[in-house]
Amino acid sequence: MNAEDFMTSAQAAEKWGITVRRAQVLCAENRVDGAFRVGKSWILPADAKKPADARIKSRKYIKKKGR
Repeated sequence: MNAEDFMTSAQAAEKWGITVRRAQVLCAENRVDGAFRVGKSWILPADAKKPADARIKSRKYIKKKGR
């Protein structure tokens, strides 16, 4: 294993076109295969794929009365 085999969450964010925080959240939610923590940093495989966006896109949010 070489340093070229891995990237940081900041490098992944730049590669995927998202914020660093969003990349960290994806790692914390175990949505990136092979990601692990070293101290306070996330390390990802260099060939890791960006996970699909699982946030609601239908704009059909469930609202309860009285809120």
